[in-house]
This record gives sequence, structure tokens and C-alpha cells, in this order.
Amino acid sequence: QVQLVESGGGLVQAGGSLRLSCAASGHTFSIYAMGWFRQAPGKEREFVAAITWSGDSAARYADSLKGRFTISRDNAQNTVYLQMDSLKPEDTAVYYCAADRGTYYLTVYSADYWGQGTQVTVSS
Repeated sequence: QVQLVESGGGLVQAGGSLRLSCAASGHTFSIYAMGWFRQAPGKEREFVAAITWSGDSAARYADSLKGRFTISRDNAQNTVYLQMDSLKPEDTAVYYCAADRGTYYLTVYSADYWGQGTQVTVSS
């Protein structure tokens, strides 16, 4: 089993920045990739970004977020980060960390482990 704990959410004004953290514990050796998803009120959970857990730190992003969000990892700390810049009110959502044991192309349906989520609110 893998446990994921997110932190770093909060209230920020439009144009500001936040960095989310996701600390992994337990059987982290089983992780192939980590990702971030978000869910706004009344909407489905959607993919934000993903990164491989070892090796070359290959990363991918939702097309609409490229250039504003950056995913990174620190294996020594068993932590994945999501740096969010130039935030917009439409970025308001609960942000979830996820881990997948088998694919870099993790989805809402394929991810094996989930964190509890952290609220990000962007005011206009």
C-alpha cells in the first residue's frame, strides 16, 4: 500500500502562485508514476500533470495548463510537487495527488492510490 498526503493549498489572488506537495509513504518502491488531478465544484475530476517516479523525470501536462504549472519530484523526500503560477479563478478546485504502479499515462480510472485532496481557491 501507498499513502499520499497533499499539502500547500490555500487562498490566493489571481496572478499569484502556489506550490502543492504530495508526500508518499509505504510501498513507494511500487510506484511507476505520480500525478496531480483536480476537481472543481460540479465538474468531473480532470488530469493536471504526471511525472515518472524514477529515471529521467519525464513529465506531461494537460494541454490547457502547459506553461503555467510545473510538476517535479524529490525522491529523497518521497515527495512530488506542483508549482502553479499565474493562477486564474478557473483554477479553483480540490487538487488530488495520485500514484500509479504501471503507467505514466495514469488516469482517474487507472490510478492505484489517491490522497485526500487539498483545496485551492483563486480569487479575482
